[in-house]
Amino acid sequence: MATEDKNRATAAAILPLVGGAANVASIAHCMTRLRLGLHDRSLVDDEALKALPAVMGVVDDDTYQIVLGPGTVARVTPEFEQLVDEAREAAPAPGDTPAVTAVSAEELAAQGAAIKAQRKAKNATPFKLFLRKIANIFVPLIPALIGCGIIAGLNGLLVNLEWLPAVTPALAAMASGFMALIAVFVGYNTAKEFGGTPILGGAVAAIIVFPGVANIDAFGQTLSPGQGGVLGALGAAVLAVYVEKWCRRWVPEALDVLVTPTLTVLISGLVTIFGLMYVAGEVSSAIGTFADWLLSNGGAGAGFVLGGLFLPLVMLGLHQALIPIHTTLIEQQGYTVLLPILAMAGAGQVGAAVAVYFRLPRNESIRRTIKSALPAGLLGVGEPLIYGVSLPLGRPFITACFGGAFGAGFVGLFNQLGDTVGSTAIGPSGWALFPLLDGNHGLGSTIAIYAGGLLVGYVAGFVATYFFGFGKDLLAEFNVSQEPAPSTVAATGNVHPATPPAAPDGPGSDGTDPGASPAKDPARV
Repeated sequence: MATEDKNRATAAAILPLVGGAANVASIAHCMTRLRLGLHDRSLVDDEALKALPAVMGVVDDDTYQIVLGPGTVARVTPEFEQLVDEAREAAPAPGDTPAVTAVSAEELAAQGAAIKAQRKAKNATPFKLFLRKIANIFVPLIPALIGCGIIAGLNGLLVNLEWLPAVTPALAAMASGFMALIAVFVGYNTAKEFGGTPILGGAVAAIIVFPGVANIDAFGQTLSPGQGGVLGALGAAVLAVYVEKWCRRWVPEALDVLVTPTLTVLISGLVTIFGLMYVAGEVSSAIGTFADWLLSNGGAGAGFVLGGLFLPLVMLGLHQALIPIHTTLIEQQGYTVLLPILAMAGAGQVGAAVAVYFRLPRNESIRRTIKSALPAGLLGVGEPLIYGVSLPLGRPFITACFGGAFGAGFVGLFNQLGDTVGSTAIGPSGWALFPLLDGNHGLGSTIAIYAGGLLVGYVAGFVATYFFGFGKDLLAEFNVSQEPAPSTVAATGNVHPATPPAAPDGPGSDGTDPGASPAKDPARV
């Protein structure tokens, strides 16, 4: 089957299982997930979705998220959007729908709205909602960060080898152009996310990177282009949104098109130049200084703690608070020293999954899940292993965190000894991070330290899980054959291993997101 046909088939299989085109309110995607806003959550068939071969898992959060994996999600989403548009164009006019159907639909919609409200209320704390907004600002920038980061690494390699000197200036321009203007994109996305006019947010943020600010004195010092970076752009755009909303309330409609954008840029711009740029610049400098100090003085211990806590932070959605910090470090230093340390959490997850494979020799269902999900795990895509293996089992999730802690401690130790390991972009981890690595002692040393950290994470996760990941009761419950009874095979003509039962304490008991689906049918991941 051609790739386009395969992606369209996946989209076509998903659409009816989420309630059809009429139930889809919004469509978006991130690195690995198709994110859908749904009118009626009760119309979704979770089990059928998880049974689709292309679906790695589902997460029910503020949006309904279908895990498809990197690359795949970017190709399936346009096909899904096209199918939704085609279905809506072909839908009958409202007058053609029988009255009884309309009443039934309203009842279902009310029921779905109640279910959705219950689920959202459980996790819709102000802090988490704020972090989601921050993530929504920065996540769309990740593809450009990755592409420019890889080009920057390639350019650095060519410069060090003194190859293609006529080409390296062009590569440097490609790698640096986006980072030079990233504040504008952050301002645009911030205004969009906080309910303002995106282009006004971008216009105010553009002040920060305008070369002419070098002629302005504020707080007794001359400003420099880019001072305050993404944090300044974020604050400036948020201010612009509030100024714009204030203007909408007080400016007469006849003058709105002239007065509102003028006042928004003027007021927000003045506050940005004579306040925010200085304050955000000091905060950004403090972040860089603290990160350097932390890893220089307590790298091993800091790495151990950060690597051990990262998987729970991801499950709780709190890792989103680190995105602006990563971006600020990349702006300041050319790379973020935190990401290679946090990436070790995925190594611990891989090691734990391999241990589960050997500890459950009779459970072919889970073993098939592990074999199919390991390649993605090695490339830094952790959802299949998390939702398909460690979370349903419970304790292996904790031992995977220990594996990540030891791997991160290894990388942190070398940072403490003076060998800095960083990443020029955020997003990838695992083996996929190798092209983005950078440091202060040459690429060879940086790659060796990172690879050593992965190896330590694999081994520590394996050992911790193999010896401490299963109690006697849990081992007895899961180390059994998962093949269906002969009567089931005769009736259906197919053999599908059953999904392993949830651990007695259930998903979410370890502090993880209870809205995250533990898994799909492992045999069909």
